[in-house]
This record gives sequence, C-alpha cells and structure tokens, in this order.
Amino acid sequence: MKTSQKVLGSNTNVRSVPVSIPDKMPHHYLLINDLDPQSLRLSVLIWTCLQLLQVSGETDPIVELENVAGKLIFYQNEGNSTCVRDTGELASAVQTVAMFEIFDPEQTLGQTELTYTWDFGNGEVITGTDPVVLYNYTESGNYTLRLQVGANKTQQEIPIAGVYSMDVKVLDVIRNIEMKGPSSYQVAENVSMVFHVDGSPPMWVCWQVVPDCKSVPPVGCTLSVLYSNTLRLDHTFTSTGVHCLNINARNDISALHTSYSVYVGRDPYSNLFFIMSCLAVLAVTFAFIAVIACRPRRPRLLTVRLQIRSRVNGFIRKCTVFKTRWLSYSAIFLNGEEEADMSNGLERGESQPLIPHHDPRYT
Repeated sequence: MKTSQKVLGSNTNVRSVPVSIPDKMPHHYLLINDLDPQSLRLSVLIWTCLQLLQVSGETDPIVELENVAGKLIFYQNEGNSTCVRDTGELASAVQTVAMFEIFDPEQTLGQTELTYTWDFGNGEVITGTDPVVLYNYTESGNYTLRLQVGANKTQQEIPIAGVYSMDVKVLDVIRNIEMKGPSSYQVAENVSMVFHVDGSPPMWVCWQVVPDCKSVPPVGCTLSVLYSNTLRLDHTFTSTGVHCLNINARNDISALHTSYSVYVGRDPYSNLFFIMSCLAVLAVTFAFIAVIACRPRRPRLLTVRLQIRSRVNGFIRKCTVFKTRWLSYSAIFLNGEEEADMSNGLERGESQPLIPHHDPRYT
C-alpha cells in the first residue's frame, strides 16, 4: 500500500487528503471539499467503486479488497514435520490449518474485530472471529474456497468487507504400494508384475531390480508415469536367487518408497524336457538295432550257372546246368566260396556232372 498526496491550485477551500490506494491500481486523486459533507460521502463512494472494479479479477494470493489485504496459507502435517501448502494443492484426510494472514503495515485494522466466513466449496461453512481454522477434506477433487472478511463499525466510519476466492486441488496421499500376484518367477522368462498404488494420479514411479539384494543398486532407474492406480512392470530375470525390487512413487502432494523380495528359480520342466528328449533319441536307436537283430530269417533262392564239358567219342560236349538252392542269410556268407569252387571245378571237369549221361554202349 502506498500514500499519494497532491495539491491543486490556491483555493483554500479545496485540499487534497491522503488516500490509501493499492499498488496495482492506477493513481486516482480524489479532491475532497472540507466544508461539504455530502461531497465527502460521494467522493468516498467513488473511490470504493473504483477499487472494487480494479480487484474484481484479481487472482494473486495476496488479496486486496477495499481496506482488507491478506494472504491465505495452509499448513499440513506429514509425519513429524509440518508442510506449508501455498500452491493450492492439499492432501485429503489430513488435518489442515487454514490461516488468513492480514497485510496491514499501517496498523489501521489493529483495533478492528473482523469476522471470517469460510466456505470450503463442499457444503461446509465455518464462521468465526479467528483468522485460523482447522479443517480437512475427506475426498479428493477440485474445490473453490471462498473467504469473506467483514467488520461493522459505527455509522460514521466505512464498513470493511472483502471476499477472497481460491481454487483448491485436493489429492490422495500415496500410502501403500501393494503387489498383486506371485512373488516367485523363473529365470530367463519375461514376466509382468502388477502393483496397486494408492494416491491420486498422475504419479511418477521409478523402479529398479537389485540382484541377490546384496549388489550395489544401479545408479539409474526406470521411470514410469501413471494415470491410474495400476502399475505394470515387465522384466526378464537373468539370474537365480533372491532379488530386491525397489519402487519409488510420488505425486504432487506426497512420496513413498517401498521394496519387495522376489525369488527367481529355474523352470523344473526345462530339465524334464531335456531328459525326455535324450530318452527319445536312445529309444529310437535301440529300436533300430532290435529290428535289425531280430528280423525273421527268410530263405533265399540261389541259382548257380554251371558249364560242364565232357568228351564223348572224341567230341567235346558242353552243356549248361543251373543249380538251385535255398539259402539262409548265414548260408550265403558261409557257403559262398563253396559254391564258387564247385562252379569252377565243374568247368574244369574235376567233379562229376550233375546230370548223368546215358551212353547206349554201356547199357
């Protein structure tokens, strides 16, 4: 607030008086006639209307309405600490201290008893003479808080009044991160882990996996933005053992850190599949050997062509004889040389012919 003073002309009946004007208002100088009470009331009325027009669209936390200026501040407890909420974002279901801090450097309102009417935008209205009130929003959402400050003085003085409006965004605090699903998985398997995150979105979640829970945690983490309360993490474990899954979640009003232990083992069916494959190969090999060894022995018809030469009456007679035998597989290999020798011997005339020759001279 600042004071402006200006003297115009030399008329002793007209003088300029100090008028309290907000800093953001244009400088309007009011000429007040000391000898005319009606003009005095009219001048004050004009000054009040100009000031209301100036601040009707004011959105700054410092409110200046007529002769009242101040700032609305919220305090909320987080554990053992107290946080100042001056951005219009509050936590739901948390005891809140709302305070209207009056800006009165000239101490013009020091002896004035003001009345405060708090309308929290959800149907709750609290009226009192204390600029501090305790309240908490039970549900998240967007609300418009309206504060009316007023004081009725004597009829000769100007009534002081002011209305302050502020948009309040109430968010749910992140209190728990719950794992939905199993806590044991298989190595080298792409798994999807589901978590339920309490709190009002949007939320920023940063997670990391620490192998064996003993290794040095990685420097970075995987960042995800949630627009709902379901967190889905896709990961492939490359080693067995107990792993630690660290999760950090926060929104505009709170933050939470939690850790889960996850057991990673080998798939028992993978070893069984390998064993069954080996057994199948061995079974096929032994079956092939058994078929060859136990095959039924079928006789084989062997035909041997023999040429027999004989000399009769000085003539050489040659005839061809076919010898047929039924041989088994073993007889083929055992008697093969015998058949060849017999064939060669008959060709040389060293054995008796298989077909006897009848000569009429010997009958």
